[in-house]
Amino acid sequence: MKKLLLAFVVLAIALSACDKNKDYLITIHTEYGDMKAILYDETPLHKKNFIELAKAGRYDSTIWHRVIEGFMIQGGDVQTKEGIRETEDQRIPAEIVAGFKHTKGAIAAARQGDQVNPKKMSSSSQFYIVDGRKYSEAELTTDQMKLNQGVSQMLRDDQYDSLRQLFTALQQKGDFEGMNQLALDCKDYVSKELGISLDSDIDPETVTTYTTTEGAPHLDDEYTVFGRVVEGLEVIDKIAAVKTARGDKPEKDTYMTIELEMVPKKEITKKYGYEYPKEK
Repeated sequence: MKKLLLAFVVLAIALSACDKNKDYLITIHTEYGDMKAILYDETPLHKKNFIELAKAGRYDSTIWHRVIEGFMIQGGDVQTKEGIRETEDQRIPAEIVAGFKHTKGAIAAARQGDQVNPKKMSSSSQFYIVDGRKYSEAELTTDQMKLNQGVSQMLRDDQYDSLRQLFTALQQKGDFEGMNQLALDCKDYVSKELGISLDSDIDPETVTTYTTTEGAPHLDDEYTVFGRVVEGLEVIDKIAAVKTARGDKPEKDTYMTIELEMVPKKEITKKYGYEYPKEK
């Protein structure tokens, strides 16, 4: 009897060690192709929640309901699919990890805004995948909100009428990127005229990241990044490029299904380049 019990203990330890050396490889199937993804151990609540929903098939047949090219694709609205309403106690506490950036392919949890959600709690099901774009150093090192406020203040003064006309012409064309660039071109002038600093407090590493990699830097440290796409980044581009209607909702519904597979971590590292954090 003791030998049998010992055998069970040994088997349990062996199975535990086996699971410890494996991880879930997520496959997100879409009509535009498949995306392979991994979820971070550093965000255990979000990882557990996503896996439970996927295992139960609750993500299957949900749609990508909000799509903005050069920014992100959002889906996983289980509540709307099932005709239920999310309650506050179903939301997930924020697990915002320093260093987890919103670079292209990052998977993050959607959430309500700070005014009604000051703790930045995540949706119980909705997530988004970053599409993003590259940023110039000037964009990243400038306090854009403060710059826009300064420009608006100056344009109310008739002595800056020629500058006002330039902004008006761009606005009439709907060229908002051009307006942003013109504001950036005026940064030093606005700073000097109003006697204010318009520099943003941003670290050099972040500047390097987003000038060389597509992403959405303004979301960093505001939303929980809990995983990333390791294969199929081109699928994000295809979904992000679909024609949308009001509310950034695609005119044609695009569905997802999610498949889970337990794969050795060494295999994931070898095939997809993801390095797992070393155990302490």
